[in-house]
Amino acid sequence: MTHPLVNQLKFARSEWQRGLDGVSDADGGRRFEPINSLGWIVGHMAWHENLCWNVRGQNVNPAPQLHDVVGYGKPASTPALSEMQAAWRAVTAAAEPYLEALDTTALLTHWTRNGKMHPESIGTVIQRVIYHYLFHTGESQAIRQLLNHPGRPEYIGDFGAEYAYRP
Repeated sequence: MTHPLVNQLKFARSEWQRGLDGVSDADGGRRFEPINSLGWIVGHMAWHENLCWNVRGQNVNPAPQLHDVVGYGKPASTPALSEMQAAWRAVTAAAEPYLEALDTTALLTHWTRNGKMHPESIGTVIQRVIYHYLFHTGESQAIRQLLNHPGRPEYIGDFGAEYAYRP
């Protein structure tokens, strides 16, 4: 059974993606400085998930190109939204087996790399990624307002049985 915290991550992902439905590559590449473009934001979230669940969690890197284009602290860029969405889908698909295997005990552990323990537990990192999604969900909707997109979604969407509270 999927851990409830992992389900929260999946819900944050789905709401964030719902907010990007119907955005064209042209609009995904527009930048209203100092805000990044939607293409950059999608790539940046792909980069963050790749770093956490694939690089740190599984010692694999299905999207090494993301670091230089949209990694933390890198210069602003306007990558194609469709390319970043493809990278995001590849990264999250590669992360699924890792995330599905996490249980309460694993969420309390820390990754170790090069003899150094990561300062945050895996569970705390999941919370950090969830909050990162929530930040960029709001930012992406502000960009869509600036783009004058009609019919933007309202939040929060349908929880359904998959995301309903369970003790």
